[in-house]
Amino acid sequence: MDIPYTVKPREDTGLFNAKVGIWLFLASEVMLFGGLFSSYILLRVGAEDGSWPHGWLNVPLGTANTIVLIVSSVTVVMAWASLKMNQFSKFKLYQGLTVLCALIFLVIKTFEYNDKFTHYAVLQKDGSYVDGHLVTKKMNAAGTVLESITLHGMQTKDINQIVDPHKHRKEKHEHKEFTIAGTNIVRFADVAKVGQRIAFRPVPSMKDAAGNTLMIGNRAPRYNTYTAIYFTLTGLHALHVLGGAIVIGFLWGPGAAMWRTDPDRFTNRVEVSGLFWHFVDLVWIFLFPVLYLL
Repeated sequence: MDIPYTVKPREDTGLFNAKVGIWLFLASEVMLFGGLFSSYILLRVGAEDGSWPHGWLNVPLGTANTIVLIVSSVTVVMAWASLKMNQFSKFKLYQGLTVLCALIFLVIKTFEYNDKFTHYAVLQKDGSYVDGHLVTKKMNAAGTVLESITLHGMQTKDINQIVDPHKHRKEKHEHKEFTIAGTNIVRFADVAKVGQRIAFRPVPSMKDAAGNTLMIGNRAPRYNTYTAIYFTLTGLHALHVLGGAIVIGFLWGPGAAMWRTDPDRFTNRVEVSGLFWHFVDLVWIFLFPVLYLL
C-alpha cells in the first residue's frame, strides 16, 4: 500500500507529507539556534566594558563565505526549477554547483579554525599580554619536535617562564621557541640545568619565580567565553552545512536515479532539501554580522 500525500498535497495543510515534516523540523532548528543566539547576546551584554574581544575574526573570509552561501541559495532554487521544467541536465549542473559551494564554505571555515588553533597568547599578572601565531613545526636532527611561535604585542615585563595548558604530550623531549619583543626563550621538557634561562616540566601549568606569567594558550574553545560561543555557533552551523551537502550530493548522484521512475516524488525531495539549505543560509546571514561585524 502506498503512503498517501507523498506527492499530492494534503487537504488540511495544502502541503505534501515531506514538506510538512521539514517545516516542523525547521521550527525546532529555529528554537535551537535561537537559544544559542540568546546565550551569545546575554554573555556579551553581561561582559565587563572592554573585556569582549574585537577584531579576532577574519572579516574578508567571513564575507567570502557569505557570498558563497548566497550563491548556493540561488543554485539550489535553479536546480529545483530545472526539474519542474523537465530539464534534468540543468538540474545536475545547478545541484553540483550547490555541493561545490558547500565544500568551498567548509574549506574556508577550516582555514579560519586553523588560524584560531595556531594563535597563541601569553597573559601576565599585570594584565598585559603578547599574542601571535604558530609559524613552524619541524623535527630536528636529534628527533626533538621543535615548534617556533612568533608572538607580537605589547610587553611590560620580561617573561621568564611560560605556562603550558596541555596536559598530555606524545614526545618525551620537546621544546618551543618564542620570539617576544626580540627576546628568544627556549623551554625544554627536561629538568633545568644550572644557569639555564627557564625550565619546563610536562604539567598542566607552571609559574616562574618572578610570578609574571599566568597562562599561555591558543584561541581554542576553552580559551575564553568568546571563543567557546564562537566555536559552538559556527561549529554547529558547519555541521548543518556538511549534512545538507551530503543530502544534496546524494540527490545529485545515486539518488538521481529516482527521476527516471518517479519524477514527481524526486522533485519533491529536491524541494525539501532546498528548504533545509535555505535555512542553513539564513542562519549564516545572522551569524556573520553578529560575530564578524558587531
